[in-house]
Amino acid sequence: MTAVRPDIAPKPVPEAITTFPTGFVWGAATAAYQVEGAAAEGGRTPSIWDTFSRTPGKVRNGDTGDIAADHYHRYRDDVALMKQLGLKAYRFSISWSRVQPTGRGPAVERGLDFYRKLVDELLEAGITPVATLYHWDLPQELEDAGGWPERATAERFADYTAIMAGALGDRVGTWTTLNEPWCSAFLGYGSGVHAPGRTEPASALRAAHHLNLAHGRAIEVLRGQLPATAQTSVTLNLHQVRPLTPSPEDADAARRIDAVGNRVFTGPMLHGAYPEDLLTDTAHLVDWSKLVQDGDLEAIARPVDVLGINYYTPTLVSTPAEGAGDTRNDGHGASDHSPWPGSEHVAFHLAEGKATTAMNWSIDPNGLYNLLMDVNRDHPGIPLMVTENGAAFDDYVSPEGRVQDPERIAYLHGHLDAVQRAVADGADVRGYFLWSLLDNFEWAYGYSKRFGAVYVDYATQRRIPKASAHWYADVIRRHALPPQGDLA
Repeated sequence: MTAVRPDIAPKPVPEAITTFPTGFVWGAATAAYQVEGAAAEGGRTPSIWDTFSRTPGKVRNGDTGDIAADHYHRYRDDVALMKQLGLKAYRFSISWSRVQPTGRGPAVERGLDFYRKLVDELLEAGITPVATLYHWDLPQELEDAGGWPERATAERFADYTAIMAGALGDRVGTWTTLNEPWCSAFLGYGSGVHAPGRTEPASALRAAHHLNLAHGRAIEVLRGQLPATAQTSVTLNLHQVRPLTPSPEDADAARRIDAVGNRVFTGPMLHGAYPEDLLTDTAHLVDWSKLVQDGDLEAIARPVDVLGINYYTPTLVSTPAEGAGDTRNDGHGASDHSPWPGSEHVAFHLAEGKATTAMNWSIDPNGLYNLLMDVNRDHPGIPLMVTENGAAFDDYVSPEGRVQDPERIAYLHGHLDAVQRAVADGADVRGYFLWSLLDNFEWAYGYSKRFGAVYVDYATQRRIPKASAHWYADVIRRHALPPQGDLA
């Protein structure tokens, strides 16, 4: 995708366009390690996030996902809450080590049974289950064998996909192969701020290729086992990259980050080739001619039915002035190592004059509008789904037992307005999944950041729908945004 032009303001929506398209899907999302808990129950073995979170200094306050939001035990109550809020779909991920503990061999039926029961509960409530096969929790035994930098991991993922398709294919009609493979590759193996915590630029690039290959192998398996009506997808956290200034140097910085942040995945997945500029930028780290084997690109480019897009904040970059120190305010955690192999010198900036979330991410709904329009232009014909969008704020329970979060409501209103504007301007956006249904384990931030529409008191596991949850329920009921002034 092209990312070297300045931000473009959306066109005004005609007054007549007030509702979302017929069939537009309203949902919310979670991830297994962030909400399930029950880390050692039902045959589950450690994933890389269990190991990482137990490593001193890796996760804030030494938090782990051992209990998280206890969704494993409370899923019935959580589904009832989803129904109460009017959700039409629930996007969840499957813990690979819960169903195939070593990443090899037969499945553990107790692990499969949890997901069977969850799906049955969703269907009984009239909520469409949307299954994500991988949301960053690689079985530790596969990491011990080399992890994603090793080609064999992609083949193991295909085997695991076959297990899940066989177990749930008769009840789950929408499947996502990978969630944010950029984070898995470049935060896990580049900057080391995510599990498994390795800081090896060449390994990060190798991991990216093998994640691409795993996606292609999984699509082949799903197409071979699922009914023809099933939908397949992948979810990417595409960076809405902007140059800090119109200078050629900053434009090149944006090109570089677009290549290693976006086109490293969209190139092979959607066009059957890695971009030449990416190969040039990283040639000193990886011999791509040996890494990419015969048949790989054809496998990776198997068509998907939907492209999932996760968006939180734009990415503003520049080339540092001579003699200036590099700054990496990229929103992806503090590390002495860069998650941008081949472009480590690029500087990242917060947008001036923009409010920020508790993650110190700039709030900019126009970034979502521009991203959707860019993808619609660069990859025409592929339906889009906003599979994650939301914000963390410093939520608390009032003496009256309520959680008022007007900042989140304003954030959601602005971003849903951006989606509506993109649809009005021709983007084929089919749905929106709020991140997240529940407050949860926020990776290296532990429990210090709250993204949920539902507040979780971790000491008691009590759920309290925030004001934003009630607001979102009203949006779903209306199938439209309330008036701009009605944000309470």
